Amino acid sequence: MKQVIAVVKPYLVERVLENLKHAPLEVCCVSEVKGYGRQKSYLDEYKGSEYSAAFLPKVEIALWVDDLRVDEVVRTIVEVARTGRMGDGKIFVLPSEIPGGREIDLA
Repeated sequence: MKQVIAVVKPYLVERVLENLKHAPLEVCCVSEVKGYGRQKSYLDEYKGSEYSAAFLPKVEIALWVDDLRVDEVVRTIVEVARTGRMGDGKIFVLPSEIPGGREIDLA
């Protein structure tokens, strides 16, 4: 099992989720987040010196996917979310091991 975290532009979230609805996902969580990267779009003044304050709105989509389907899910996200402009977002793929090999259902 792997965790795939995609940070994308807010207006692309619905398209990404629509394209992932047939993907073999175990769990999907969506959160509104703010962040910045290379696009640092504006400067502000703090105690007499300039600093970057370019926290832009993004959406984080966290997915848990079977190891064999990770490439398919990542490819789908890239195809839908990539515009070719700076600030498109990032995708992280992390191992997702459950200690002791157990899943605890809260229901």
